[in-house]
Amino acid sequence: MAAAWVGFRRLFAISAVSSPPLATAVPASESGFRRLFSISAFSPSLPAAAPPAAEPSTNLFVSGLNKRTTSEGLWEAFSKFGQVVHARVVTDRVSGYSKGFGFVRYATLEEAEAGIKGMDGKFLDGWVIFAEYARPRPPPPGQIQLQTAAAPPPQAMEPPATKQLIFPFTESY
Repeated sequence: MAAAWVGFRRLFAISAVSSPPLATAVPASESGFRRLFSISAFSPSLPAAAPPAAEPSTNLFVSGLNKRTTSEGLWEAFSKFGQVVHARVVTDRVSGYSKGFGFVRYATLEEAEAGIKGMDGKFLDGWVIFAEYARPRPPPPGQIQLQTAAAPPPQAMEPPATKQLIFPFTESY
């Protein structure tokens, strides 16, 4: 009876730490049922699906930037690895501080690859930054509808026929 009570208590257990392994073997069906009803803060969660890697391009996405990092500071840090065409830190409209990410564009793919290898996981302004190839921005929903709808071919338009405007109150009486 005591063993049944322990099994029943473990079946509906809510604990912060998973229970230690039992000294006796528990059938697989019973342990699966017990695990179904137990809530544990340390139970393994499902791994998050990683987004697909972006295609190599000359445009890099840089995240983990300090709030005080400027576009000039980003330019200087990444110019050590090649010719930087454009560097921009995305800032908040109100405060003017960095939102924590930015973009760097190199002249060639080889320089962009060197920039990722050189700056990914390195410190910039006291913060560890991450550099990766930027993913292209998806088109807005309104643009998708405009592209899919077939527009009629442009035709030569005639100017509208001019009508003679008559103002009844301009004549003298």
